[in-house]
Amino acid sequence: MAAYKKLVTSRRRQRGAALLLLLAMTSVGAATLLVSALNHDNRQLRRNQLTLARMAQARDALLGFAAANGRLPRPATSATDGNEALAPCATEQDCTGFLPWVTLGVDGADAWGKLLRYSVTPGYTQAPVLRISQVATKTVQDRASDGALLYRAGQSSCELGAPCAPVVLLSLGRSNFGVSVLGVAQPNSDAGNIDEQQNASASVHFISRAASTDANGPGGAFDDLLLTVSLTTLYQQMAAAHRLP
Repeated sequence: MAAYKKLVTSRRRQRGAALLLLLAMTSVGAATLLVSALNHDNRQLRRNQLTLARMAQARDALLGFAAANGRLPRPATSATDGNEALAPCATEQDCTGFLPWVTLGVDGADAWGKLLRYSVTPGYTQAPVLRISQVATKTVQDRASDGALLYRAGQSSCELGAPCAPVVLLSLGRSNFGVSVLGVAQPNSDAGNIDEQQNASASVHFISRAASTDANGPGGAFDDLLLTVSLTTLYQQMAAAHRLP
């Protein structure tokens, strides 16, 4: 009988030890997944911050170029040539392309290795810029909590007395669209990301909103980053450099 009790006790201890080991392994697995998710989020945050820093540097360089030349630069020659295009850009489509990173002396790519997009109102690429008649044309919209679009820059009608923005800088983010620094176009793998699709083809009307992975939310999944150049700031910089008539 004593031997039997010892055997039962031993088996209970073994089962208890096995259960504790299983719980420990489960906890380690859960902790590993949590750490992995946090590391992924941290990497994305750092890349977002780096991209925004590069875009801010590009915005400053654009203002410096305008102060020195009395105009804003045209887009880059191509995805592999970051010099300003030689041919005038007379239309909104022609004045939308890649940031002329070589001409500006800045990094022309975001933190995911995609070239920064650049769209400028045609009239601001020609010196002298006639502020008494030139109208900035770029608009930027956001989405309200109910999904409705609202303007962050500009309005439905861009006029001399109610101008929009002269310049938009755009990163197409980690997922979907864009062109790599090697000139390779990136595909779109989503179907409902209508706001990202808008930005990928836009030359006048852009969207900037909070990032989302919800494919069924208003506008779909979204990870684009966008900055504008304020018309007031542009004129102030050009006027200070005596580059406005």
